[in-house]
Amino acid sequence: SPWKPILLLLSPPAFSTTCARCAKDGRRRGKRAISERQLTRYFVDQRKVRVVGGQGGRGGHSFYSEPRKVFGGPDGGNGGDGGHVIFKADQQMKSLSSVFPFYQGFHGERGGSKNCYGANGAHVYVKVPLGTLVKEDGRVVADLTQHGEEYIAAYGGAGGKGNRFFLSNENRAPTLFTPGEPGQERVLHLELKTTAHAGLVGFPNAGKSSLLRAISRAKPAVAAYPFTTLNPHVGIVHYQDYEQVAVADIPGLIKGAHQNRGLGMAFLKHIERCRFLLYVVDLSVPQPWIQLQDLKYELEAYEEGLSERPRVVIGNKLDLAQSRINLPLLRERVAERVIALSALTGDNLEELLLHLRELYDAYVKTEQSRGQSPVRW
Repeated sequence: SPWKPILLLLSPPAFSTTCARCAKDGRRRGKRAISERQLTRYFVDQRKVRVVGGQGGRGGHSFYSEPRKVFGGPDGGNGGDGGHVIFKADQQMKSLSSVFPFYQGFHGERGGSKNCYGANGAHVYVKVPLGTLVKEDGRVVADLTQHGEEYIAAYGGAGGKGNRFFLSNENRAPTLFTPGEPGQERVLHLELKTTAHAGLVGFPNAGKSSLLRAISRAKPAVAAYPFTTLNPHVGIVHYQDYEQVAVADIPGLIKGAHQNRGLGMAFLKHIERCRFLLYVVDLSVPQPWIQLQDLKYELEAYEEGLSERPRVVIGNKLDLAQSRINLPLLRERVAERVIALSALTGDNLEELLLHLRELYDAYVKTEQSRGQSPVRW
């Protein structure tokens, strides 16, 4: 019809460059926030790494020559050494997720004329978290526990010799030079043992993750239905005098964990580095003292004396009616100090924080008396 061209002219355009409301936003959009469920997938406590040192540069092959000095002799310099691959402990690193499966040092440069040595290859530094064990063929070759501690994982090859090196009275014009040696090649296994002052030990659904949320800024996943944490989390408790106490949420144990049942020994190793233990039991279940006995048995079966470290028993879920009935029964059957609280409502968290500081101060005094520096965050 004749009205179609008019209607097309009157129809508004797809976008406008003059209207501020319709104009396209040219600003760059920010990255999408990562959910807590996705954040838990980034924790890696084991990594297989192949490391190769840099190859040494070959020796130089040249003869010195200038006007009125034609037979100046050999002047080929040696090649540079290859770079090492070095593991370096860094307290800013919290996981092995940033460690790549392959590293190689930089190669050395070849030797030059006029007896110039080739430049050495640069070292490759790999940052790893504190508490990283380096194993080769099942044998521990390094234990990185202090900030800045280094371990040379693969040595670089030595540089080759130039023809100047082979000068002798019998051979005044040597043409021999050697190539650089290849770097050391190894396959190493990195294993992270969480370095924390306190470890929350308990069966699944005892409320460890909720308790860690209540006393620190850590955000382990929690929900209204029963499930277990799959990755350890470390939360930092801040005090007014600027002291910081690290508390690790060890994934829930089950009976037979020392026999590699359930999560098994994959996370029992994280308890080895904890200086004191916080046993978390669910006060709402029948006979909560049985949980404590089973937890101690699992720790002792994994490593003798592990359950006897400085410790305290935390009775969680005090907000439930059954928990108030079981609390005096638990205190009668347990020799350790029992702190009853509710991670959900925050009841009696002050007592736990004060006692946690007492355990930390005792640990610091013990380490200083031995002449060792305590781990600080």
